Amino acid sequence: MKGFSEKERERIRERLLEEGQQLFSRFGPERTRVKDVTDASDIGTSTFYSFFDSKQELYIEVLIREHKAFHEAIEAAIDGVEDPREQVHITLETIFEELESNPLIYSLIVEGELYSLRTWLSDEERSRIVERIRGRRLGAIDEWVSDPSFAVDDPAVADALLRHIVFVSQAQGVQVDTDEHPDYEAVRSVLVDIIVDGLFESS
Repeated sequence: MKGFSEKERERIRERLLEEGQQLFSRFGPERTRVKDVTDASDIGTSTFYSFFDSKQELYIEVLIREHKAFHEAIEAAIDGVEDPREQVHITLETIFEELESNPLIYSLIVEGELYSLRTWLSDEERSRIVERIRGRRLGAIDEWVSDPSFAVDDPAVADALLRHIVFVSQAQGVQVDTDEHPDYEAVRSVLVDIIVDGLFESS
């Protein structure tokens, strides 16, 4: 790319990713146009295509960054917490907070957004993307399963358990027939407590 220094290229790419993240979160990938991203980033359309081949490629890069940030948020939340039981509790709370506040993470984890992208990608491209986000377990699972008080001794099962629990977030915003029905947050809080108690029932 002639005309841009390495530092400028990094700055422009970062701006495109940041503005793309904001627009995809607000409007979704279908309603977001390349022009929307370039206008928000204050660059020309031709410059955009010097960084990304398509809107879809930008969207996928945004999703991968959000996935990484999701795991980093969990790791930061339990950093310095010594008690495994408290770590699990914080991990679950953080997972739900991220899902409830970040539509891109919700789409990626709960709605299986990568699967829906299959029409945009070749098998090789899908495999490469999956490889970039695979293999990162939630929280400190490898440490938890080594704790005698933890009820699950297979890290893959423990990880799958936490990943399946996220579908509870689909109940957020669901209309109920009576005012006496507890709200989503109250039910979710009780569920987290029950799961933690069950995982440490042998302690």
